Amino acid sequence: MALEAVLLAGEWREAREPVGSFRAMNPTTETVLDAEYPISSFADLALALQAAQEAIAALRSVPVETIAQFLDTFADNLEKRADELVATAHLETALPQEPRLRSIELPRTTDQLRQAAAAVRDRSWRMATIDTSNNIRSCYAPLAGPVVIFGPNNFPFAFNAVSGGDFAAAIAAGNPVIAKAHPGHPGTTKLLAEAALDAVQQSGLPPSTVQLFYHSRPEDGLKLVSDRRAGAVAFTGSRKAGLALKEAADRAGIPIYLEMSSVNPVFVLPGALVERADEIAAEFTSSCTMGAGQFCTNPGLVVVVQDEKGERFLEIAGERLQSAPAGVLLSEHGPGHLVEAVDTLQAYGAQLVVGGQRVEGPGFRYANTLLRVSGDDFLGHADELQTEAFGATSLFVFAKDTEQLVQIAERLEGNLTGCIYSDTGGSDDEQYAQLEPVLWKKVGRLLNDKMPTGVAVSPAMVHGGPYPATGHPGFTAVGIPASIHRFAALHCYDNVRSQRLPPVLQDRNPTGTMWRFVDKQWTQQNV
Repeated sequence: MALEAVLLAGEWREAREPVGSFRAMNPTTETVLDAEYPISSFADLALALQAAQEAIAALRSVPVETIAQFLDTFADNLEKRADELVATAHLETALPQEPRLRSIELPRTTDQLRQAAAAVRDRSWRMATIDTSNNIRSCYAPLAGPVVIFGPNNFPFAFNAVSGGDFAAAIAAGNPVIAKAHPGHPGTTKLLAEAALDAVQQSGLPPSTVQLFYHSRPEDGLKLVSDRRAGAVAFTGSRKAGLALKEAADRAGIPIYLEMSSVNPVFVLPGALVERADEIAAEFTSSCTMGAGQFCTNPGLVVVVQDEKGERFLEIAGERLQSAPAGVLLSEHGPGHLVEAVDTLQAYGAQLVVGGQRVEGPGFRYANTLLRVSGDDFLGHADELQTEAFGATSLFVFAKDTEQLVQIAERLEGNLTGCIYSDTGGSDDEQYAQLEPVLWKKVGRLLNDKMPTGVAVSPAMVHGGPYPATGHPGFTAVGIPASIHRFAALHCYDNVRSQRLPPVLQDRNPTGTMWRFVDKQWTQQNV
């Protein structure tokens, strides 16, 4: 059987000198799918880098409207191909067609593409800054190289390297993209790339604006992200892989933006348990089991005070988790990874409450799992007991008192999210006031009385956080226009003649509505 083509230099072509091949697997039936995909050698990656340089040169003269039109057309193309995309993604990931893929994730994907198009047209994201007295002007502009994107397995549309938030932000900033598919859903990614190439051709963008390869050897991936022709790298996945890429990119001075691991701590204060323990347990179970627990914002750590209310809350949560069906995991490696994570937690003092084993039968499954540990044991082995279990698995930590709640928060690693549940009547306010100043330093998004699962595509959203949740706490992977800045460079023009300046820095406001910082004042007026 012939290998599927890769998208390089503006066309679908055979991989050059592939070093192997692979096939995707249906997680529900545990059967191998028919299509066979190449594992690219560096010959493919070198061609992609070379072609991207040509696209960069061409993109400098492309009108802003052309980039916006591409993003809108791409979104339209995805909606036209919704049936095929949803069916293929379901086959490769076992994620439900309804409502997850068709009614939630695909609309989210097209929405963020269109939000990116609107930001491109508005141009305020470029942060045009003008100092007329010194004749110095600056703005955000495209990078000098392509953005290399490594997509994850758990969001085949919304975080895909060819259609997700990183892709939308990179294109909006005016950069070409070299996308690496996740081997868990290569067929889905190929369909997305077909729709993207069609949009490239319809809008008139340079042919090599979007390129795709499916897989490579680890050493070739490291070589790619450390190549001086790369402009930036975006990665979503495991901490081990992310840190290896970061080390390679850092050595070459290539900016890299990582989303790696997070246990997303949830603190449930005593008054909240008195007021609504059953309700919170239901919210926790729903959040923990959503998508078989394979969300980056899954509540993997719950902290309560050791008393009768806390024990009862654990009991209710355990009963609910045990009665909920075990979802199908995204790949054959999922159950094994969960076995390793749960074994690690138990080795450092955690006790199994429910679950803790593979589920036999069709599909890759692992039982919904709950563990418990004392606050003293957690503080003694905080690093090991924050091991991420990527599935419907959570560790309850029982603190002796409020003081230990705060101590536990102080020992947390960086996380994407952190949550505090408190009594609506105010009985927990004093404890909240002690806990919140510590917790907010450990998270990118702080929630009150709400489980963390789910990331709204909002300009105000922060999907980031301190290390090791991400590689840098100052950036977000979701939330336009802020997410665009990861893939842009600040350019400064000192005493440059007006006609030689980018339109956003000339005296006349090119849109009439774009916000610019002129002589220390935000304004939409001409200079």
